[in-house]
Amino acid sequence: MSDRRSIEPEGLAHPGLPIPAASRVGPLLATGGIRGVDRATGQMPSDIEAQVRLMFANLKTIVEEGGGDLSAVAKINVWVAAPEHRAALNPVWVEYFPDPASRPARHTLVYDLPGGMLVQCDALAWIG
Repeated sequence: MSDRRSIEPEGLAHPGLPIPAASRVGPLLATGGIRGVDRATGQMPSDIEAQVRLMFANLKTIVEEGGGDLSAVAKINVWVAAPEHRAALNPVWVEYFPDPASRPARHTLVYDLPGGMLVQCDALAWIG
């Protein structure tokens, strides 16, 4: 029997799809795509700064619901809709991961994101 469990914070479900926001197997937590959506309204702002801020807040919520905190995050992949959107990442990144000696690895790619998304991420965390 698997010890895998689905992580499904309110407001971050994939509507109509049988896909959780994340999955935890033992100490490993792997997220699906995390958007910059407002969990309370279900709306995605039109500006990159607001989407980035919400994306990181949603990442934090998912990891916490999975039993950890942001110190457990080892790797984050980020997709941005345009190269100039990369600049919006670093100020919020430093807020969420202030210690330069203890930050997750990050890889950022430019990608044609659907549905008004300007940024999306996924993450791996080890929750001991």
